[in-house]
Amino acid sequence: MYRFSNTVIGFLNLFTLLASIPIIGAGLWMAKSSTTCESFLQTPLLVIGFVILIISLAGFIGACFNVAWALWVYLLVMLFLIGALMALTVFGFVVTSQGGGHPVEGRVYREYHLNDYSPWLRKRVEDPHYWMAIRNCILSSKTCASIVMWTPYDYLNKDLTPIQSGCCKPPTSCNYAATTMAQDPDCYQWNNSPTMLCYQCDSCKAGVLEDVRRDWHKLSVLNIVMVVLLIGIYSIGCCAFQNTKRAETDYPYGRNRMSKIHPRWDFHWWRWLNERRHQLY
Repeated sequence: MYRFSNTVIGFLNLFTLLASIPIIGAGLWMAKSSTTCESFLQTPLLVIGFVILIISLAGFIGACFNVAWALWVYLLVMLFLIGALMALTVFGFVVTSQGGGHPVEGRVYREYHLNDYSPWLRKRVEDPHYWMAIRNCILSSKTCASIVMWTPYDYLNKDLTPIQSGCCKPPTSCNYAATTMAQDPDCYQWNNSPTMLCYQCDSCKAGVLEDVRRDWHKLSVLNIVMVVLLIGIYSIGCCAFQNTKRAETDYPYGRNRMSKIHPRWDFHWWRWLNERRHQLY
């Protein structure tokens, strides 16, 4: 049991060390890709991959080779990572607490309004540079291509994703026969050109934010599971660190470490040294 925590930490970090390699590879591959959607994710993937690589390497070396300073770095970064995940989870729940779709009478799908979402999220999608990247991403994904040939009957009976509802059609309330009636501003943004549609509409931005809100909720649940798991690994790492420090204190000059388990080894070790010394002198 003396080395159990070190062994567990060693195996866990060997696994995460190997897992970080494909993550970094995916980030590098996306960096070379010309598709906007893929390059959009390259920075988070590279950061996550390299952080996992450094943490795993420090933990593996520290646990398997009894390097106390490496384990100290491992525990310090782990503590920072746990704190960052907890802060990200709380922040995610705060900024995604608002939003959601509005039912449309006689339709299966919902429609989304930009003002329903948090100011922080709205500010992101209202930035022209940021929105241009998202717009190009939606265009390249051909999200709207699957509903271009829909009939009015299809719109009555089929569901739409938030992005399809907001970006691929004008708001349901639009009445283009009534030219003098005040309507939703998005009605005037609509254009039936495949490259235009309603990509500049507030409803499109709201649909994107609804997708972000749903994904962030899923990510927050995953973050909670990860925090609990990391706290457990951190506790085992603390035990491994104590074992390593104790080993360095008990054997500062590299004496036979088996004597910690079998005290008789220590006795035979010193008797052998004394016999050798008498033989030499």
